[in-house]
Amino acid sequence: MANTPYPESYYAASANAVPPRPALQDEVETDVCVIGAGYTGLSSALFLLENGFNVTVLEAAKVGFGASGRNGGQIVNSYSRDIDVIERSVGPKQAQLLGQMAFEGGRIIRERVAKYNIECELKDGGVFAALTAKQMGHLESQKRLWERFGHTQLELLDQRRIREVVACDQYVGGMLDMSGGHIHPLNLALGEAAAVESLGGIIYEQSPAVRIERGASPVVHTPQGKVRAKFIIVAGNAYLGNLVPELAAKSMPCGTQVITTEPLGDELAKCLLPQDYCVEDCNYLLDYYRLTGDKRLIFGGGVVYGARDPANIEAIIRPKMLKAFPQLKDVKIDYAWTGNFLLTLSRLPQVGRLGDNIYYSQGCSGHGVTYTHLAGKVLAEALRGQAERFDAFADLPHYPFPGGQLLRTPFAALGAWYYGLRDKFGY
Repeated sequence: MANTPYPESYYAASANAVPPRPALQDEVETDVCVIGAGYTGLSSALFLLENGFNVTVLEAAKVGFGASGRNGGQIVNSYSRDIDVIERSVGPKQAQLLGQMAFEGGRIIRERVAKYNIECELKDGGVFAALTAKQMGHLESQKRLWERFGHTQLELLDQRRIREVVACDQYVGGMLDMSGGHIHPLNLALGEAAAVESLGGIIYEQSPAVRIERGASPVVHTPQGKVRAKFIIVAGNAYLGNLVPELAAKSMPCGTQVITTEPLGDELAKCLLPQDYCVEDCNYLLDYYRLTGDKRLIFGGGVVYGARDPANIEAIIRPKMLKAFPQLKDVKIDYAWTGNFLLTLSRLPQVGRLGDNIYYSQGCSGHGVTYTHLAGKVLAEALRGQAERFDAFADLPHYPFPGGQLLRTPFAALGAWYYGLRDKFGY
């Protein structure tokens, strides 16, 4: 049987040591079978185990192999489309409930880290950096919007203040969210997996779900075994493939690229980001960056629609890094990798149920670190019969990409090109 290792990323190279987990090789029975050991699956499993369910998790490769172990490591609140956009789409009542949940994912992460002693380099503070006066105006509106939903750990930064938190002369201002922050994402996933096992949950690695036998007692088949369950949670996101065709039709895997420098040393690292906050700019095709625990700069950006792996990731991202930090022109890049996230046409997550017993959450659209942790809690609530918050997500409208699977990638790329031009010319 194939053994799929982690990609050659900085996260894999600096991951905490964990014991190998077996592949499923027989038939097991459980209350809930979770497909995917990323954040959505692990968060669901933890909440379910804490509420007395028996849980079995199937992972096609290794814990955190997908987006959960490859992302920029930034704790960013709300959704890829903000609460005001949701409100215009679904009305104030549903938006109120979704708005109340928009800042919960970050709290869940911190609670997990504290409760289960997870070592993942958790740091507080995230900055949204404005490149234009129009973007700064948007941040001012965003602050008012978030405060309307009770989120008050925010500070607007003028040009002088943002220079105090990031040594980049491109920005006219920004907003600091002290409930944001950053983590070593793979170590967070590994710590959550250990927590799952400490509560009696079982995780099988190298055990891809190849078929779901639907019915009153659904069965998930793997190459060498099967899991019979009362409920199934589908949490594969961009790595699900065509296991559930009706989910693939309304989403599209996309790739994002990340590079990591050699260690910068304390002096240069503190010069770039004196307070050790993470940063993302306000462009549609945004750049994001932060420091690691050993004082490297992680810098990411760009989108490859259809999730192809670029031939030279460094050639794509290094110029973006040097535009922000020309002082790094002689710094070596030690790691470069790509990872896929799942895009929806609305850029809002898709949550729902197939039949009576198959639940799913997918399509974080690049905003997944916090949302996935919330999603796990919401899915667990639904399985316990508390569906109000689940229904608030499930009732969001979703549509297939224009042109179907054949044309969704070029249409999305055309849209990104248009918004990239708007970013470039400050519209």
